[in-house]
Order: sequence, then C-alpha cells, then structure tokens
Amino acid sequence: MTKILFVCTGNSVRSQMAEGFARYYARDQFEISSAGTHPVGVNPYALQVMNEVDIDISDQTSDPLSDFSVQDFDCVVTLCDSARDSCPVIPTGIESHHWPLPDPASLTVKSSEIIQAFRLVRHQVEQNIKALLVTLTETS
Repeated sequence: MTKILFVCTGNSVRSQMAEGFARYYARDQFEISSAGTHPVGVNPYALQVMNEVDIDISDQTSDPLSDFSVQDFDCVVTLCDSARDSCPVIPTGIESHHWPLPDPASLTVKSSEIIQAFRLVRHQVEQNIKALLVTLTETS
C-alpha cells in the first residue's frame, strides 16, 4: 500500500487538512500520516472549516516528525517552506512534493477574516490532494 506523509511546521492546520482530505478521497487506497517539525496540536479553526465540508479531523493527532522515518514512505509532501527546510533529506526513489501554502494560524486579524483565510487554505489543500491522488493512482 502506498504510504503518504504530509509535513508542516505545527502539524495543526495545513498538514491536518491534507491528512483529512487524503483519507476522505483515497478511502483505504493509501496509508496516510501527517507530522510537524514543531507540533502544537490541531487548530480549532481547522476542525471547524473541515467540519463545514463534512470531514471530521477531530481524531487526528499532532505528531512530531521525529516519530517517523521518512524512508518508510512512498511520498512526502511539505506544506510550507519551514517544513521543507527542516525535513530530513528525502532519499532517492521517494516521491516528494512541496506546496508552499500560507499559514492562516499566524494571522492576527478579526475572527471573520481568520476563518476566511482558513477556508481559502482548505480549498487549496483540497485541490492539491485531488491532483496528488490522481498522480499517485496512475503511477502505482
């Protein structure tokens, strides 16, 4: 079974959304995990905006990248520049992707603007996941 790892800094928003969408769209076709270089827990806004599209990520955990061995995965996706720069060297033969998405959790604006930023990132993650799963299905 193809194993995918999504990595961002806090493993609180982008990688959690990616894990949720990948699990939803791939069903049992792939083994999906996510991790953070400095995990801080799943962000409540991420839970909220994923629930808006009927995907429950409340059982997902915010795990440190150090709990995983990158070479155990078939595909590694970094979702921010910081994670890409902190990620161990990805061995030859492991597919890698980089999606430099903004971190909506870093915003310090009104809550209505924050939720809109989370929705925008959610949409970007969903589109990227759909494209990735098509690519991985075609190559496996």
